[in-house]
Amino acid sequence: MRRLHPAPAEIDDVRAFVTEADRPAPPGRPWLLVNMISSLDGAVTLDGRSGGLGRPADKAMLGALRSACDVVLVGAGTARIEGYGPPRAAPEVRAARIERGQAEVPRLVVVSRSLAIDPAARFLAEAEVPPVIVTCAGAPADRRAALEPVAALLVAGDDDVDLPAALAELADDGVGTVCCEGGPELNGALLAADLVDEWALTLSPLLVGAGPGRAVAGAPVPDPAAFALSWVLEGDGLLLTRWLRAR
Repeated sequence: MRRLHPAPAEIDDVRAFVTEADRPAPPGRPWLLVNMISSLDGAVTLDGRSGGLGRPADKAMLGALRSACDVVLVGAGTARIEGYGPPRAAPEVRAARIERGQAEVPRLVVVSRSLAIDPAARFLAEAEVPPVIVTCAGAPADRRAALEPVAALLVAGDDDVDLPAALAELADDGVGTVCCEGGPELNGALLAADLVDEWALTLSPLLVGAGPGRAVAGAPVPDPAAFALSWVLEGDGLLLTRWLRAR
């Protein structure tokens, strides 16, 4: 990969480049970054999934961002559509994480108001450490009972998931950095609550036409959140950018 901004340079180890970036946890919650890929015309999926937009450089960035963070946050719908398994890590990544004081692999945290999650889903059945499922008090009791043997349930909010409260609880458990991988509804809720500190956007050189939605869905944000460009990388024809919240 090549860095185009702020100063042109070859990036031999993108994982080291990404993990060495400064991500100070705000008071009372973890640092939260959102990682998304988009086509030139704004689509975040191709044939219903994001993978068709990516190339090896994007997969390398995904792995680097995951290795930098303590948890991977995702909405239940995205986990189901994308066929999520548990986060994995190569031996050298595990060793580097341990040296930094992190767990060997990032823990998966899945957000679901309804708990419409199959207890036999891959991200549950194949996990080294039981994932955390964030839900609300109004979730069906029978679904909670079905998931309790295979996941740690974090209840935040009454009729809807209270994301600030959930992130505060994760911080209390020692989580300092969160990598959110969507989907759009979850991204929108995080943005509406002004919880996004970093936006990692990969721009894919494809025009896919009408249909697929944007990276953010839900209610409009009254005041657009301002971000400042931190870096631009290029690899495999993709532009990989990092934007930081201007607070």
